[in-house]
Amino acid sequence: MIVCMYVCIYVFIYLVLPAKPENISCVFYYEENFTCTWSPEKEASYTWYKVKRTYSYGYKSDICPSDNSTRGNHTLCSFLPPTITNPDNYTIQVEAQNADGIIKSDITHWSLDAITKTEPPEIFSVKPVLGVKRMVQIKWIRPVLAPVSSTLKYTLRFKTVNSAYWMEVNFTKEDIDRDETYNLTGLQAFTEYVIALRCATKESMFWSGWSQEKMGTTEEEAPHGLDLWRVLRPATVDGRRLVQLMWKKASGAPVLEKALGYNIWYFPENSTNLTKTLNTTNEKLELYLGGKTYWVCVVSYNSLGESPVATLRIPAIDEKSFQCIEAMQACLTQDQLVVEWRSSAPEVDTWMVEWFPDLDSEPSTFSWESVSQATNWTIKQDELKPFWCYNISVYPVLQDRVGKPFSIQAYVREGIPSAGPVTQTDNIGVKTVTITWKEIPKSQRNGFITNYTIFYQAGDGKEFSKTVNSNILQYDLESLTRKTSYSLQVMASTSAGGINGTTINFKTLSISILEIFLITSLVGGGLLILIILSVAYGLKKPNRLKHLCWPDVPNPAESSIATWRGDDFKDKINLKESDDPVNMEEDRVLKPYSSPRDLIDKLVVNFENFLEDVSTEELGKGQENILREEKNEYVTSPYRPYCPPISPEIPQRKSQQPCSRIPEGICLETTEQLLSSVPNLGPDRICEEGEPNPYLKNSVTTREFLTSEKLPEQTKREV
Repeated sequence: MIVCMYVCIYVFIYLVLPAKPENISCVFYYEENFTCTWSPEKEASYTWYKVKRTYSYGYKSDICPSDNSTRGNHTLCSFLPPTITNPDNYTIQVEAQNADGIIKSDITHWSLDAITKTEPPEIFSVKPVLGVKRMVQIKWIRPVLAPVSSTLKYTLRFKTVNSAYWMEVNFTKEDIDRDETYNLTGLQAFTEYVIALRCATKESMFWSGWSQEKMGTTEEEAPHGLDLWRVLRPATVDGRRLVQLMWKKASGAPVLEKALGYNIWYFPENSTNLTKTLNTTNEKLELYLGGKTYWVCVVSYNSLGESPVATLRIPAIDEKSFQCIEAMQACLTQDQLVVEWRSSAPEVDTWMVEWFPDLDSEPSTFSWESVSQATNWTIKQDELKPFWCYNISVYPVLQDRVGKPFSIQAYVREGIPSAGPVTQTDNIGVKTVTITWKEIPKSQRNGFITNYTIFYQAGDGKEFSKTVNSNILQYDLESLTRKTSYSLQVMASTSAGGINGTTINFKTLSISILEIFLITSLVGGGLLILIILSVAYGLKKPNRLKHLCWPDVPNPAESSIATWRGDDFKDKINLKESDDPVNMEEDRVLKPYSSPRDLIDKLVVNFENFLEDVSTEELGKGQENILREEKNEYVTSPYRPYCPPISPEIPQRKSQQPCSRIPEGICLETTEQLLSSVPNLGPDRICEEGEPNPYLKNSVTTREFLTSEKLPEQTKREV
């Protein structure tokens, strides 16, 4: 007993039976096979399955053939004709077996009519019906592998060519005709549609696959309608203003709708008799209107008729527009850009959304779309260009009046700027410099500029940086080093990254303008104080100041040296040598002495009389020396002393020639004075050469002695 218990425990622990087959599902592919599937699809160990079937309402049974995918962990088995009977009821049981044992599934029951699956139908035409608007007729062939006596049900799905959303229509066909037709109505005029079809027997739960898609187009009709909008330009000097009209097919209009042209007429409000009419094939028109309120009407037309009239009111220049939008924001959700706004006027339920790229130049095209019964607007990102900034404005529309817009800017995708800012330096100082840079062109920003970062570095030193907001285009760098070279660049950043601008170099000053001003002020102030003190001193002691600035220089013409005689001359010399040093300063200045008016000529005449007393021999020699010189000789007595030898006896003779040019009275007086002083002067004193008197230097007038060829003979006669 105990042994049997241990054996049972061992078998329970170590034997692993296969999983019980569950979720059995069977499908009857009409006139092809009867297939069943179950789970689990994969076992931990090798398992093979056996499918038992009873059919003919339980009178017969069989097992799925071993060569029909029941070996090697396969969870599918098919029964093939001719053992398939329809209609009939089947029972299915699946048995799983591995090395450890066998396990069986529950018995399932199947009605073949409920699990029949047919082939899909084949569509061979989708065409409009002549004279019937907004309808196409679909024709197809009934599936061959479908019960002939059974009623088939169908599902038809359709969409426009450029749409991603399908619409479905369900219907049944009780006739058993080979060719089937169906009229699809409620479509848009002149629009191309894509059609697909599937079918199933009326009792079956399984649908066939979808048929191949087929396209067809509805008939053309008169234009559906227009959406009309305007852009108002500022008024000119003459009061006229440019109004740019734009229109397009109304929302929901046929995709393939075409217009042959457009009729436009406009008139001042309450003055329909002034209506003007225009025609164009374009979808925009420029009008020059006055400052009054105008009405504009536009219709499109083709060969089948005209569209409904689209009207728009142009307000007067001085008309005030209402404002009801309080806030607005834009955000990205998956592949769409969503704009939402909040309004303070619940009665406004229509809005006009306008958007255009924000470029450096005036935009050439505008896009707009009308929104009703909502305060949000959605556009696919594929319809907007990445890295472009868009101006989005929302206008409230109340009946025929348009209110003030609310505008924002948005990107569907941001990137790194294409180029960095252009930088320059101003006001370079000792320790400061002003950095300015230009905004990046809008076409190169690729996103919203979030900030600017200034990088600067001195030589091979450490790099520093300063970050400023995006609205700042100038910054003052401080705490720089005096007389130092720096390199600098500015980086512009968006949410996607940043890019550096141009690199510039600059050098700080060694001395500032303020320091130069202070030094100049100090020096100038010192000089001004010195001048003031000097003027004050001069006013207090004018003689001292005059003596210091303009010392007295004696006039040689007023000198008394010509009146000195004999012992008086010696006494003057001895007095100069023996005087006290204190009095020497005063003796250096010659005291004034009354003398003739022409003192210089007097001195020269006396000197000529002195020469007459010289011996004849020495005079002859002197005259020979004179003849060797140039005809005109200038004698300067202080610098060129003439010292002929003096005879013991000096005959006193008067020369007539020197006095010929001087008045007789003056010449005689001067001669007597000079001769009276000659005996007192010895030859040594006369020939003594000393330093010239500083008061006579450059002041002695030279006299020209004219020599002639007859001078020697005349001298001999006189001797």
